[in-house]
Amino acid sequence: MTPERKLGTIGSGVLFENDRVRVWELRLAPGEESDVHRHELEHVLVQISGDRIAVRPEADSEGPYRDYLEADVVPGAVVFVGRGGVETAVNPGTHPYVEIIVELKD
Repeated sequence: MTPERKLGTIGSGVLFENDRVRVWELRLAPGEESDVHRHELEHVLVQISGDRIAVRPEADSEGPYRDYLEADVVPGAVVFVGRGGVETAVNPGTHPYVEIIVELKD
């Protein structure tokens, strides 16, 4: 029997929540990884600072990212992401990474 995987939160903390959105802040030090987490909702990522960011999807991820992806950080960049991703965020850079995640509730 395989032990059930425990998923963590998608960000470092919730900044705001109402019946339509939940807003998270994600902070990762250089070399730090987030918890493995699942994105149950469509969301918008807003990059604030850092130099590199990566996503490491799990094998059962149903989100848009299926393979490890690493990219430059562009402060102010906004990316729409569909639901279903099961992944870990990774800071492979040399600077602290900060982003805002806005989950769109149905």
